Order: sequence, then structure tokens, then C-alpha cells
Amino acid sequence: MVTAAAIIMISVFAGFILSPESIVKSIGFALGVAVLFDAIVVCMTIVPAVMTLFGPAAWWLPRWLDRVLPDVDVEGEKLRLRLDEAPDPVPAVPKRVPV
Repeated sequence: MVTAAAIIMISVFAGFILSPESIVKSIGFALGVAVLFDAIVVCMTIVPAVMTLFGPAAWWLPRWLDRVLPDVDVEGEKLRLRLDEAPDPVPAVPKRVPV
């Protein structure tokens, strides 16, 4: 995902190189190189290495912040567990219809 966004941004900034203005060319080149550096070196090398070194501490959240933030269940796992633990509803007895 990050790589695809970086490729799009690099191609947009590379389009600035075709400009006749030298300032715009240099800004486009610099931004393209910066995004390439960020995508390859930072996002694919440094961040995973630091998160591996920190282990579970990389996901540590202070208690006060955990209380303030909402508890978002995007995939519905908590609802699925709640439905599994709920007792089965009593089956309804069909009424007899006179014929």
C-alpha cells in the first residue's frame, strides 16, 4: 500500500521535471527522491526493524490514553463472540390454522 502510494507520488513529481522552469524541475526532482527514500529506506527497512527490536513495547499504550480512545471493532470480532455466547432463542411454536 505504501509502495503503491509512493510510486504514484514519484510519478507526479517526475512530471514536474518536464517543466521549463528550473525551480520547478529541482523541486520535483527533490520531492521525488525524498519520497523514494522514505518509501524504501524508512518504511521498508527502519520501521520494521525498530518494531522488531521493541517487540510488544512497540504496541504499548498508556492507560489514560486507552481510556480516552474509543474501542473500535472494525471486523466485528467482538460481536461474533457475543453472538456465540448468547443463549439460543426459544423456538416459536407455530399457531394452528383451522382448515
